[in-house]
Amino acid sequence: MSGPALLGLGGGLAALVLAAVFLLSLRIRNFSVVDVAWSAVFTPLAVLYASFGVGGTTRRALIAAMVTLWSLRLAAHLYLRIAALHPEEEGRYVQLRRDWASNLNPRFFWFFQAQGLLATLLSVPFLLACVDSRPALGPFELAGTALFAIALCGESIADRQLAAWKADPANRGRTCRSGLWRYSRHPNYFFEWLVWVAFAVFAWPSPWGALAIACPLLMLFFLFRVTGIPMTEEQALRSRGEDYREYQRTTSAFVPWLPRA
Repeated sequence: MSGPALLGLGGGLAALVLAAVFLLSLRIRNFSVVDVAWSAVFTPLAVLYASFGVGGTTRRALIAAMVTLWSLRLAAHLYLRIAALHPEEEGRYVQLRRDWASNLNPRFFWFFQAQGLLATLLSVPFLLACVDSRPALGPFELAGTALFAIALCGESIADRQLAAWKADPANRGRTCRSGLWRYSRHPNYFFEWLVWVAFAVFAWPSPWGALAIACPLLMLFFLFRVTGIPMTEEQALRSRGEDYREYQRTTSAFVPWLPRA
């Protein structure tokens, strides 16, 4: 199957998955599940591209395995976090309920669909790799795989450190400053972004591989300007106030770095 046809099929699949999860969110009265769905939908997209792509078998299998490992780990982590709060929603979605109260369900439906569209756009590196007919892996694929392993480990460590901090009742209302969180306010987002850099590196030698670089750039835009850092920090300031303002003053927002005095 050609690349454009596969991308269209993937877009339709993502839209259907997110529509189904929207209906689930109405039933359980918890819109936070969109985060789990967004993370998990990359697995069927990668499997779809690997199954019907015309690229080398090893390359298709490797990119599908990498995406599945990252996708399901993140989805499981988010599911556990959301399940621990249920029936309450995460603070970001509580605020959106307030902001969108006059037209709640339609706005959230299109919010869910926007997540499906974003997932489809971000899946382009997987698609490019799966239609690359070269039989052997090259240095870019090997470098991308190595960077992916580093990024996945970093993201997993950051998530575990924050979860352990939150599990201690003594830390309620305080900001985590231990482990990787001492050097970055969002180490999980930083390593998440490195995952997308790794996918772009992996896809770079494929036909039209230069298009893959748009994905980490798009992810960076969303992290800094849309649903990542801005929404997370707004909620942190609402819940932790001056403690978080001091953390903002002393700690790098994204790239891990030594704290400022």
